[in-house]
Formats: sequence, C-alpha cells, structure tokens
Amino acid sequence: MRIEVISIGDELLIGQTINTNAAWIGQELLEAGMEVGRVTTVGDGLGQIKQALAEAAGRADYILVTGGLGPTNDDITRTAACEYFGVGLIRDEATLDHIRRLFKRRNLPMASVNESQALVPETARLMQNDRGTAPGYIFERDGRHYYFMPGVPYEMKAMMTAVVLPELQKAKGGQVILTHHIATIGIAESSLYEQIGGIPEIEALVRLAFLPSPSGVRIRLNAMGEHEEEVRARMARAVERVCCNIRPYIFAERNIPLEQALAEELISRQEHLGVAESCTGGLIANKFTNLAGSSRFFERGLVTYSNEAKIQFLGVPEDLIALHGAVSAPVAEAMAEGVVRVSGTDHGLSVTGIAGPDGGTPEKPVGLVYVGYAGKGGAAVEEHRVISGDRLVNKERFAYIAMNLLRKQLFNLQT
Repeated sequence: MRIEVISIGDELLIGQTINTNAAWIGQELLEAGMEVGRVTTVGDGLGQIKQALAEAAGRADYILVTGGLGPTNDDITRTAACEYFGVGLIRDEATLDHIRRLFKRRNLPMASVNESQALVPETARLMQNDRGTAPGYIFERDGRHYYFMPGVPYEMKAMMTAVVLPELQKAKGGQVILTHHIATIGIAESSLYEQIGGIPEIEALVRLAFLPSPSGVRIRLNAMGEHEEEVRARMARAVERVCCNIRPYIFAERNIPLEQALAEELISRQEHLGVAESCTGGLIANKFTNLAGSSRFFERGLVTYSNEAKIQFLGVPEDLIALHGAVSAPVAEAMAEGVVRVSGTDHGLSVTGIAGPDGGTPEKPVGLVYVGYAGKGGAAVEEHRVISGDRLVNKERFAYIAMNLLRKQLFNLQT
C-alpha cells in the first residue's frame, strides 16, 4: 500500500504556516499500521497542483490532498481537481443546506461566496465537513484513490478520522505493521544511544528511530511482517532490549508528553500541584492546563517574574535574593516552598533562570536555570545549563527540566 500526501498552500512554502497537517497524517497512519512514502508541498497554482497529482499517481495508490478548498479566489484546488480529472461542477443541495445551517447555528450572515462551495466535482464522492463549509472529495481512477480535504487542521482531522482512515484500514490488506513509542527525558540522544547498546541486534528485529526535541528524546520502534504473532514477538524482544538499560529515563511507553504522564500520576494519587515560574513566564502552567481535567491535579500557577513578585507572592526573603541573586539555588528552593505554603498543595515546582539571548554574565550565563521542588518529603534543587541562544527554545527546555524534577521526586529516581 503506497501512500502520498500533497499539501497545498503558498503559506506553507513561505513559512507563514507550519505544515502540521502532514505531520499529523503521517503519525495517524503509522499508528494505524500504514506509512506515508512521500510528502509534497506545492503553492496555490493550477499547474503546480496538477503536476503534483500526476507525479504522485506514478508512485502511489492512495493520494491524500489537503488545502485550497475554501471560498476565496486563492482556493483553487477544486478547479485543479476538475481539470485533472476532466469533469465539471454540479450544485449539491445537501451541501448547500449544510452550509446554511452552519451559518445559522453560528448566528452569522452567510456571504454569497460561500454558496459556491456547494458546487462540487460531478463524479466525486463527497465527504461531509461537520466542522466547516468545504466538503471533501474522493476520486478513483486507474486503481488509484484520491482524497481531497480542507487545509484547516480541525476540519481535516475530523474528515480523516471519520472517512479516510477507516477506508485505508479496510484496504490495507494482510501486512502487519506495529509501532511502539518510548518517551524519555533527562538524557541526550547520543548518551541514550550508547546506553542502550547493541543497536545492530535491535535493528535486526525492528526499525529504530531516535527523535530528539526540547522535551526529550522519543524512540520509535516499527516492526513489519505478514504474521501478527511473529511481529508482536519481535517487537516485545526489541522493546525489552531497548528499555533494560534506560528505565530511569523513561516516562511513558506511549506517544504522550511528559505533562500528561505527570498529570495521570498525580490524579491517581489524588494529589495537587502548584507552580511558581519566573523565566518560563507561565509556560509550565500552560502545558498542564492544556490537558482536559487539569483541575483534578493543578491548583495554581504563579508567574513571579520580578524580585518584588517573588517576595510579595511567595514570601522569598529579600535578603536571600540580595545575597544569592534571583537566579540561584536558594531562591529556586524558596520559590517552591513558597508556592506550597500559599497554595496548600502536595507538591510545589519552581523555575528561575536566564532565557536570553541577553542578560547573562560570565558567572551566570544565558541558559543557566535552577529548578526547585518542595513537598511532604522535603525540598530539592537542580542546576542546569542549556546551550542555546534561542529564547523560546530555552524556555521550552527549562519547562521540561522542571517537570522532570517533579517526575524524579514522585518516583524517587536518581538519574
């Protein structure tokens, strides 16, 4: 089964919009036991789109196209599809009724240009868009299947989930593809590689990939074959071989972020967390509260950016800051203890550092961060130095360094 993705939009080529659609499609297909062979990105041009379709048809059986189905003049994917397949447009009353109901439900006037979205390719099978106005189209020609979906991510995802993935799974046939994720934190990719050891032996069983990011290194294992029992046995041996020497660094054997793993643990313990942030500016609180049900474990987050805020809201002694500086181990510890004191939570987490790109000194350079923890069992502080001049990357890494300290305290880990 050969699958390609075509992403359409000038905004993707110029970097104005990140192509998250292709990444999401690739991940979802992999989880479903399928792989994308190629992703092509083209601009909003008739010739470019038709050429991309023709080239994909020479390589793939299933071609997934996203983008350019909106109502404005730069949305020309429908026109390109009609020209490529040699068909005209017809008015679909069900689609028009859906668009009218959508605007009525949102209590918005419907522009006349939206009516044009009810003009659909005459030979296409339609995919209803429950979250927007543009329907999706399915074409079949010469044994190949083409799925045209909107570029708006939540509209595309709904269409993929409801129609495209089930149809591809049905067509997949007998080959078994299994995927296993191992999520790690607190160890560099090169060190992880060395600590696992025996990589050639593991790759004789599965395909192994290391995926580093500011949030840690994820390991992805893929096993393929025709007999499910044999593929599962190979995967189990490979997983055990990978995990045996790196267990203290593993926070999940699923494709989830660290904040979700911590949230699940805190909820299972019926315990609560408070966070005091300086240099991360609320990023840790944001990550936790992005999770549904975060009120079950997250009590509060305080952004105490200035020295005055640390003193006023967390009770950090003024002379402590004067003696050691705001970016210091004693202040990080006092911040963590302060947020526990004012919130009454089981656990307190703090972070204070220098995100850059300026503000550093030889003694306290950019990338220096102190993270603190306080709880019933006492307090702990760690110093880390992140080598990056990018402020946003540093903030992201600082946030996960702090969360990793919480993980180690929860599970009494030494790494």
